[in-house]
Amino acid sequence: MILPTNRTLAIIMGGGAGTRLFPLTKERAKPAVPLGGKYRLVDIPISNCLNSGIRSIYVLTQFNSTSLHRHINASYKFDNFTPSFVEILAAQQTPEGSHWYQGTADAVRQNLRYFLEKPYEYFIILSGDQLYRMDYRQILSQHIANNTDLTIATIPVNREAAKSFGIMQSDDNLRITRFVEKPKEDAVLDSLCIPKDLLQDIGHAPTEDLYQASMGIYVFNRQVLQDCLDNDFVDFGKNVIPSAIDRYKVDAFIFQGYWEDIGTIKAFFDASLNMTDENPPYSFYSPGAPIYTHPRFLPASVIRSTTIERAIISDGCIIEESTIERCLIGLRAHIRSGCKLKNVIMMGADNYEEEIPFPQEGIPPIGLGHNCHIENAIIDKNARIGDNVVISPHGKSPDLNGDGFYIRDGLVVVPKNSVIPAGTWI
Repeated sequence: MILPTNRTLAIIMGGGAGTRLFPLTKERAKPAVPLGGKYRLVDIPISNCLNSGIRSIYVLTQFNSTSLHRHINASYKFDNFTPSFVEILAAQQTPEGSHWYQGTADAVRQNLRYFLEKPYEYFIILSGDQLYRMDYRQILSQHIANNTDLTIATIPVNREAAKSFGIMQSDDNLRITRFVEKPKEDAVLDSLCIPKDLLQDIGHAPTEDLYQASMGIYVFNRQVLQDCLDNDFVDFGKNVIPSAIDRYKVDAFIFQGYWEDIGTIKAFFDASLNMTDENPPYSFYSPGAPIYTHPRFLPASVIRSTTIERAIISDGCIIEESTIERCLIGLRAHIRSGCKLKNVIMMGADNYEEEIPFPQEGIPPIGLGHNCHIENAIIDKNARIGDNVVISPHGKSPDLNGDGFYIRDGLVVVPKNSVIPAGTWI
């Protein structure tokens, strides 16, 4: 018997230019943004696929894809005796067209010939910038059992959150009958709330005011995907899905676990630091379902005379006589003595200082210098911050471009490879 997962192709959308995550996307694609100290955003959907038995995976991207290529090639290697792969498809010029991806649907359409080369029966389309853990076998099982043409994963959200999502309306049998993009009017929202019987079926009180928000996860039958893209539609959420609801049997798969759209600096910051909580809403550890990434074989971290409260410390770090409170410290981070960090994501470094063949003279070494005070900030990889530097967004505009730094959503972001001279106050 051929399992449904063996007949399923996963397509991970790498996203556009990632302007809302700038400057973290200044030199990398959005799925390549570091996460959780040692992972990348793209590791989440890929690991969900592998843990679900789906081992045929394409990642679509077009912006700053070099580091994403490098990460995927170094992380996901399979043996020669199984039809398993994780491959990147970047936008390219072809006889059929020479433009970049115009949207999610256009990206899939431009690569459809590759997806149809093998006899996959189901196509699961995923986002590359979401934090969640899902067993895709559950949505596939419902899709097949209900003989559905298209299944859309949804998550219950409250009224205020519903205004920022595409909202699905379904009947008690999960058949989707209506879709409204970011409804704002109370009358429209009233008409879209989840029916009382369905609320009870999914374990909620019938009086709760909840709505089905689209998660951007779709399961298509093979022919349905081809038919839905036989047009000039550019986006799934805005164009393809509303059209499909009128033409096909479209069902909802209601997911009730933790899910976060990592679309902004604030969302990224909060989701990351929430991992330091005693009972974090998302954990990278789950028995039998690990999150995979590039194995680096780094030494254990060295910590000397340091006070640490609620922090995640990755491999290969050196931390000397400092105070760290609610921080996420990435690979190879070097924090020198006298530093105080509070609410900080420090992404670490790609190499140790000693491994860099030609270090520049007159600039600080990689990491934090002595006696730095940093709060409410993201320090991207390979940043060089000198002694006695103070970094804080307090008293400044919530959105500001500075010399070697940016403030976004009220948080200071020091971009990758930046140099902050000794004594600087930000």
